[in-house]
Amino acid sequence: MDRLIILGAGPHAHEMADIVRLVNRVTPTWDLLGFLVPKAQAERVGARTGCGDEILGTYADIGHYSDAWFVPEVNCGCPDVPLARLVSLIAPAAFIAGTARIGKGSVIYPNCFVGHNAALGERNFVLCGSVVNHDVCLEDDVTVCSGVTLAGFVRVEQGCYLGQACTIKQYVHIGKGSLIGMGCVVLHDVPPNSMMVGNPARRLGDKTASGSA
Repeated sequence: MDRLIILGAGPHAHEMADIVRLVNRVTPTWDLLGFLVPKAQAERVGARTGCGDEILGTYADIGHYSDAWFVPEVNCGCPDVPLARLVSLIAPAAFIAGTARIGKGSVIYPNCFVGHNAALGERNFVLCGSVVNHDVCLEDDVTVCSGVTLAGFVRVEQGCYLGQACTIKQYVHIGKGSLIGMGCVVLHDVPPNSMMVGNPARRLGDKTASGSA
């Protein structure tokens, strides 16, 4: 089995470790070595999680694991890791269409649906029960919270955050760095760096100016 390290050690990282175990039950694939954490969390090095996984070191130790693959937790704050060293982690209970494309370093939780010709970029994080329909494009570093529905041909630019249970109408374009609030129903294109709230969604303001980046 290939050696794997999770970057980050927050709640989602622990869930990712459980997804690794689920994958291995179906097809033995990963030898999970443990976690690496930011330098600010160095006091956690050597500790073990409730499932027995070890916090091996900090991000400064990435170079010590030249034979390992890495997968990042959402918002893990890790330094750039070459794409060649990243792998995707897909829960066995997720449906991935044969024509869909999943970028490196992406994580897809159980009970997600990724449809025909959907294209996910690098380091996307898709939480439980989300629907990424046919011909959807997610650029890099997009976070899709639980229960999100993206209708066909939606495009979401880099660095967006789609809040829990929001819905994006067919053909809508979400501009770079935008935050779509929990439960929003987005019917029209969203300019870059927007904060959207409500049903139907309205623009609350500039995300960076609001301090919510």
